[in-house]
Amino acid sequence: MKTFMANKADVERKWYLIDAEGKTLGRVAAEVAKILRGKHKPIFTPHVDTGDHVIIINAAKVQLTGKKLVQKTYFRHSGYIGGTSFITAGKMLKDRPKRVLELAVKGMLPKNPLGHQMYRKLNVYSGAEHPHQAQQPEKLELSIR
Repeated sequence: MKTFMANKADVERKWYLIDAEGKTLGRVAAEVAKILRGKHKPIFTPHVDTGDHVIIINAAKVQLTGKKLVQKTYFRHSGYIGGTSFITAGKMLKDRPKRVLELAVKGMLPKNPLGHQMYRKLNVYSGAEHPHQAQQPEKLELSIR
């Protein structure tokens, strides 16, 4: 009996639609990262991108627990000396709600070229509308709070 290893020809990609309204940020990001990576499929192979496409809507209505809106900070650097800037999660959620979910999911994917390929299959929208009706996304209900 041989161990099955998937290759590019074996992978069939589906499109999933996830509504993040009222859900906790980290829990949504963990489930989305699992789908992007392909760990929910029986043909999962670590060195092949077996994951599916994910569309997240209502990113502006995602919840953060505890005092994270005030205490959690996001870091950037301009490349110049002293060019650091910090922004709180509350301000980022108000100004750029898509970026909060994108950064959470990106941090849960592998840090290599395969991880970057998986990240490109993520589409996040702050409202309830999305331009991917032609792909006929399957609505996915997450069993999380």
